[in-house]
Amino acid sequence: MLQVDAELLRELHARDFEIAVETNGTLDVPDAVDWICVSPKAGAPLRQLSGNELKVVVPQDGQNLDALVELSFDLHLLQPMDGPLRRENTQRAIEVCLRDPRWRLSTQTHKTLGIR
Repeated sequence: MLQVDAELLRELHARDFEIAVETNGTLDVPDAVDWICVSPKAGAPLRQLSGNELKVVVPQDGQNLDALVELSFDLHLLQPMDGPLRRENTQRAIEVCLRDPRWRLSTQTHKTLGIR
């Protein structure tokens, strides 16, 4: 975590802030972070193997959803990739969620509604 250090986290907690971080997981997240969301990128080394949310954008070449769902996260979320194939990507994510209920569908409602 390049921008987060122990002193900053201490000061924020001292002022009653809760700290949430979304990361690609290539660096370890400090223990003082209260909520960890990891959104890994296929092919990148994954070091942060636990947390509150694992949010996986689908599809990505080289992605192993069977291995990712076994990681120690409270929530396992699939988010369809936006773009010209958004409808197909959403259907693919739904199919995975129906096959394996450990996965939950996560959509970007503003994009579905056409709000940019």
